[in-house]
Amino acid sequence: MRRSAGTPETGEDMEQAQSDLEAIIREEKRQTAVESHAEAWAEGVSIGIEPEIIAEAALATAIGELVRTSGEDAALALLGRIMDRTRAGEFEPLRNLH
Repeated sequence: MRRSAGTPETGEDMEQAQSDLEAIIREEKRQTAVESHAEAWAEGVSIGIEPEIIAEAALATAIGELVRTSGEDAALALLGRIMDRTRAGEFEPLRNLH
């Protein structure tokens, strides 16, 4: 049932709105991070650093920070998700889903 404009939101509606807002904020943060990393990657390549070296440094930094802030289990879980996404072909050159 649709709520009319004058009907107050229920607790469930408010929770859904909060969840939606958090998802939007998280996606905006993710997109900003992607853009920042793309700029840093391009800069590294432009000064002659090989992509494999940039990738290894980025991964090592990210994993180290995640272990430091969230623990080894969180880092391993993230690596597992990235491995699954890689195996699923998400990072193939013609796919741009991330």
